[in-house]
Amino acid sequence: MDQRLALAAGSIGIAAAVLGLKYAAYWLTGSVALYSDALESLINIVTALVALWAIKVSLLPADEGHPYGHAKAEYFSAVLEGVLIVVAALLILREAYLAWLTPRSFEQPALGLAVNALATVLNAGWAFLLLRRGRALRSQALIADGRHLLADVVTSVGVIVGLAAAAVTGISALDPALAAFVALNILWSGWRVITESLGGLMDEAVPAATLARIRDIISLHAAGALEAHDLRTRHAGQISFVDFHLVVPGHLSVSDAHDICDGIERALKAELGAAHVTIHVEPEDKAKHSGIVVL
Repeated sequence: MDQRLALAAGSIGIAAAVLGLKYAAYWLTGSVALYSDALESLINIVTALVALWAIKVSLLPADEGHPYGHAKAEYFSAVLEGVLIVVAALLILREAYLAWLTPRSFEQPALGLAVNALATVLNAGWAFLLLRRGRALRSQALIADGRHLLADVVTSVGVIVGLAAAAVTGISALDPALAAFVALNILWSGWRVITESLGGLMDEAVPAATLARIRDIISLHAAGALEAHDLRTRHAGQISFVDFHLVVPGHLSVSDAHDICDGIERALKAELGAAHVTIHVEPEDKAKHSGIVVL
């Protein structure tokens, strides 16, 4: 099974286990802050299912209707996840407001917080795994899921500390205040997921460090050519797209020019992994005397 699929499927199981633990913590205490924490875990299950679907679609091979493949499906998944996160935050704000109007007393706070802490540790371990493997596999769906879970961990820690203080001091107003804090943190997390995913949908260029490496590779592996210019890049999931113009001497044969292009393409794919490289060959009178100098 593809690693991305295995991780996405694992997220569903982890999210279900965390939801069960957090709902148990809410049931034990009656805390609206813990209820809001559990509600976010319910959203985690939905987003994990969406991520699994998106990764399955992204793995489909290119076809007549989608000649560049289906890699951008992961960005749609991440945008939808961001929207669902925002919806969850608004629902939590509503619960916090109602609890502020009618404060509730806590039941079994120590046991409830211990159960919630166990769920938080489980969430934290899985979040770091998703972020590490998501970056290694260049999977936007896994990265978005990991960041969402990490935001969940941060808010859960805040809730646990705050509710412990509320139980000790007897200040019940801390409960809805913490629920509102959870909601605002979730809103920020959802906004980040949406904006970063939109960058991929808008054909955002590869990161600056990657672009610099691409320029170096073209310069080092274009022996026989004169220059390269009009370099453009974009990325979609695991795939990087690179295109540029390569200026060669006018006397060079088509076969020799083709060999130079093949050498550059092999070197770029060795560096980038999954990549689509398009090179437009031009004669020397098209040189712009700018761009990438061939070493």
